[in-house]
Amino acid sequence: MTLAAWPSELPKPVRAPYTKTWLDGRQMRAAEYGPPSARLRTSAVVSVVAMSVRMDRDQRSVFEAFWQDELAWGTLPFTMIDPTTDGWELLDDEGAPVLDESGNPISLARTWTCLFSQDGLPEETMQGLTFNINFSVVVMP
Repeated sequence: MTLAAWPSELPKPVRAPYTKTWLDGRQMRAAEYGPPSARLRTSAVVSVVAMSVRMDRDQRSVFEAFWQDELAWGTLPFTMIDPTTDGWELLDDEGAPVLDESGNPISLARTWTCLFSQDGLPEETMQGLTFNINFSVVVMP
């Protein structure tokens, strides 16, 4: 099965209100004496990312078609470029860009497999002619 991909026509999320929350995969145990101990409950720990995307009217239509038609109202998984990594330059230990043989900087690439979070379903607001779509995705491990 091929997963749907976040439409390339849509802009990257804006910096605010981007937040990422790691869900807890630990099993904590209280000790009779001394500090508590922990073990891994599951290795399939997900994170939840809340984000906002500013769109024009055409992009809003693309988003709605993606949500409703391709993802069956947000019930199917999809792939999305990681907005915190993809396209950033690879840096060396001193913070200088790493270059390829042609002298061009090497860019990082990373893709997430996501589901829309049931706690952060898409919510739309308007500012002038711009639509702000706020939503949360569950990033799969």
